[in-house]
Amino acid sequence: MDQPQQRSPKLPPGLDARSAAVLREIVEQYVETGEPMGSRTLSRLLPMGLSPATIRNVMADLTDAGLLFSPHTSAGRLPTDRGLRLFVDGLLQFGELSDEERERIEAALAQSGRSVQDTLAEASTMLSGLSAAAGIVLAPKSDGAVKHIEFVPLNSGRALVVLVSADGQVENRVIETPPGLPPSALQEASNYLNAQLSGLSLAELRLRVAADMKADRSALDTLTAGVVAAGLATWSGEERGGSLIVRGQGRLLADIDQVEKLGAIQHLFERLEAQETMLKLLELADRSDGVRIFIGAESGLFGAAGVSMVVAPARNRNDRIVGAIGVIGPTRINYGKIIPVVDYTARVIGRLLG
Repeated sequence: MDQPQQRSPKLPPGLDARSAAVLREIVEQYVETGEPMGSRTLSRLLPMGLSPATIRNVMADLTDAGLLFSPHTSAGRLPTDRGLRLFVDGLLQFGELSDEERERIEAALAQSGRSVQDTLAEASTMLSGLSAAAGIVLAPKSDGAVKHIEFVPLNSGRALVVLVSADGQVENRVIETPPGLPPSALQEASNYLNAQLSGLSLAELRLRVAADMKADRSALDTLTAGVVAAGLATWSGEERGGSLIVRGQGRLLADIDQVEKLGAIQHLFERLEAQETMLKLLELADRSDGVRIFIGAESGLFGAAGVSMVVAPARNRNDRIVGAIGVIGPTRINYGKIIPVVDYTARVIGRLLG
């Protein structure tokens, strides 16, 4: 479900004002405490002056409609996934972030002096801290132009290959260097490759270098040519980028009190590490201009694991998706607080990666 930046609550279809008030109060208390709500407590909280008996009748109707359920033998009620969906669609109140909150997010993600990967990791950590859930940040694979390649000498016959993409992503690999390689060879290898770039992707650069080597046009000696080949080969057969950064996974275990729920969360962790999960996240984000909320099994990503996901696409200035930002947490996450944070963070990351 797409979420606008700001919205006033409305009465969902099929609910009168009294039923909507009862459902909203039960969900809000569930988000705050996780505990079932009884009719006597509700009668004290609701401003409508309803008796416990009247509220019990309303709760019974909402239960029959599949919006509430009674856990164990408790007289209180909790919202079902369907009830949470109805609340999010029509009863949830949220607004825009304050200028101060926006400034804090932008300051936390300031890129000065660190790589894009470090910035994405900081975004995931920040989302986890603000939401008390797991923060997720996805950077899609990079197939664009390469801006710069550098070979940096290390000790023990090794060198660090630093690749900078035109979109600002920085990736590093370590390669073995041949015995007897003179210090000048690494700089020569760097100079040669950077002279060949001119807007090429890594795949295109490989083809050009291979053609040069075959035709003996590179003017490199054998050892230096070997370093160039090793530096390019270290990304061979591998998707550049495509990283999913998750921080705060332990927060998903905070409310686990049943063995079957623990098994579901463990399965969730396994899915988060899978490549197809990253592709699915991008697909879900691609269908939206703003924040999307998935409750329980709605995303088709994690099954009925008792979790919710709030995700937004990060788009660059050309409106191309350059990543996805969001949180995964228990179904009682604070939706009203999290939605604007995810929305604005996605906009900031889009600018940084764009």
